[in-house]
Amino acid sequence: MEDIEDLAGLGVDVAVPRHRNSVMPRVRRRKRTPAAAKEGEEEEVRCQDTCDSIVPGTQSVFVKTWGCAHNSSDGEYMAGQLAAYGYRIVEDKHAADMWLLNSCTVKNPAEDHFRNEIKAGREAGKKVVVAGCVPQGAPRSEFLEGLSVIGVQQIDRVVEVVEETLKGNSVRLLGQKKEAGKKTGGASLLLPKVRRNPLIEIISINTGCLNQCSYCKTKHARGELGSYSIEEVVERARQSFSEGVCEVWLTSEDTGAYGRDIGVTLPQLLWRLVEVIPEGCRLRLGMTNPPYILDHLKDIAEIMKHPRVYAFLHVPVQSGSDGVLGEMRREYTVKDFSTVVDFLKERVPGITIATDIICGFPTETEEDFQETLQLCSKYKFPSLFINQFYPRPGTPAARMKRIPTQEVKNRTRRLTELFQSYRPYDHKLGERQTVLVTEESHDKQHWVGHNKFYEQVLVPKKDNFLGKLVEVEIMETGKHYMRGRPIDTSRPKPPSSAEPLARGVVSGLSGVGDIHHTKQDLLKQERYIILSFILLISALLVKLAWVCFKMLKDF
Repeated sequence: MEDIEDLAGLGVDVAVPRHRNSVMPRVRRRKRTPAAAKEGEEEEVRCQDTCDSIVPGTQSVFVKTWGCAHNSSDGEYMAGQLAAYGYRIVEDKHAADMWLLNSCTVKNPAEDHFRNEIKAGREAGKKVVVAGCVPQGAPRSEFLEGLSVIGVQQIDRVVEVVEETLKGNSVRLLGQKKEAGKKTGGASLLLPKVRRNPLIEIISINTGCLNQCSYCKTKHARGELGSYSIEEVVERARQSFSEGVCEVWLTSEDTGAYGRDIGVTLPQLLWRLVEVIPEGCRLRLGMTNPPYILDHLKDIAEIMKHPRVYAFLHVPVQSGSDGVLGEMRREYTVKDFSTVVDFLKERVPGITIATDIICGFPTETEEDFQETLQLCSKYKFPSLFINQFYPRPGTPAARMKRIPTQEVKNRTRRLTELFQSYRPYDHKLGERQTVLVTEESHDKQHWVGHNKFYEQVLVPKKDNFLGKLVEVEIMETGKHYMRGRPIDTSRPKPPSSAEPLARGVVSGLSGVGDIHHTKQDLLKQERYIILSFILLISALLVKLAWVCFKMLKDF
């Protein structure tokens, strides 16, 4: 099942076509600032001998993101900073002056899409900036030659990179954020952001992980574990609720490992967050690997039972065979995974457990695959992400002898058939449920809400439902959804948070809406005035120099 997501802001503006400069660049190693030296950054600027004259903050930028929720959050932060500075974030890539492409390195198809978009941008004569896990993990890739790069921990410098790129320069920032020589979670969580969905805030609580999985390329990009402080995460959540967000997602490469590098735990963070979640709002915990959640099962079960926390957990098992898990270097057994699932199902009745399976890992035998089928048959996971093995360059698994492609496809098909053979929601027909409505369905015919167990419930597309708690009766069930009929005697109830920001408005700034846009207009006017003054003085100086030259020549 695909997990690629796209991110784009709003507001289509027609931009003046720009022409790529054919002048060969010269490399200038930038002298590191004290801040850069502190962070251990690798900085490189390639400067053109000539470049277009530009007014920073007046161009349009197309932003596209592939990959996980963490990547989506990074994309929202970069769009927010650019918009706050005055750049226009547009959906029409053909009308944009620049393309900002935020990549994912988990699977070959996602990287292929990224490469193709870079090629399309270059052929269209666009300025292109790349970000995300692909350039961070393999910055010397040939297809990235000459492009500006924003490292995964350098997203707070996106404005600087975009400005330099528009001038015709190539900038690469790939360093880590550090404090006292120790890696941190990354750029500040309080940066401006343009949320793809104004009702949902994605908070990255840590970056990197503690594992060394043999097939994983993300480790090359995100590196070792780096956690944000509890205070910074809680403050971001509080700010988000004050801007009308009604659903917060916590994300990272492994939420269960949160805090092990800074001496705190995931349950400590969650209990603090519960205190600031307004009535009617919800918290969703992101993916956690089995080894680290095992230490916190009792606390996690109690937190999942809290009325403002979804009883939902994504725990990827990847294989039902201990032998394969060992070759994957997953650092747990099938028994460990089953302990997590069994404990939570017993303590939190109805909880949704989602998981992932990789089909066709190089050392997987038919017997190993049968064990995977048995595990999935036992638990009948309502959400099962089935992936074919892809050898990622530079990983130990890429050097292993591969299973024939046809056999990998065959195993993927068999597991998919098992998954499609059961319907997880039929027993809920006729139930009354309260759902929080936060988004539009893919067919654009319904709103999508989620019940306590983060199960998808489709409701009629009425304006007063979005962002509200709606009581429904389940009238229809499908493989991946339920359909609810609103209860006539029950009115939609708004969560006790503020009014949400308008779509495309920058969060994290003082003043929103019309006031925010007025400030941006004033900033643009100030830049034009300053530029005009500089150009006027320059013209006068040139004229004066010419007069002096003529006088000296005559003399």
